[in-house]
Amino acid sequence: MSREATKDRKSARRRRRPLQNRRGVRGRSSRRRALKDLISIGPTMLRDFEMLGIRSVTQLAKQDPQRMCARLNRITGQRQDPCVLDTFCAAVAQARNPRLPAERCQWWYWSRKRKKREARRQRSSEITKQ
Repeated sequence: MSREATKDRKSARRRRRPLQNRRGVRGRSSRRRALKDLISIGPTMLRDFEMLGIRSVTQLAKQDPQRMCARLNRITGQRQDPCVLDTFCAAVAQARNPRLPAERCQWWYWSRKRKKREARRQRSSEITKQ
């Protein structure tokens, strides 16, 4: 086989490789992440992000989930379910850390953390009342 034919085969193999397998600088994927690629984010959350003016993972990484929820309450004129806050926490955590463990990408992980925090707050307020 000629040298030119070998080069053509190698370049064809490179072109066939899926984009997510290619690695850029420091081992990061060369593909930009989109909001829809985040775990626990569906069409409704994407609409919420749109209402909040968040259009990229980079923008999301700079946000505070508590403030996002408060802003969404004001925009919609309705109090959001606490699970919305949990989903915002999961999304912001993923935006800040692309290598976040799978468990922390799920909204229910943040729901458990929120409930534990609220229970501690409740106990401490009962102690101070006594």
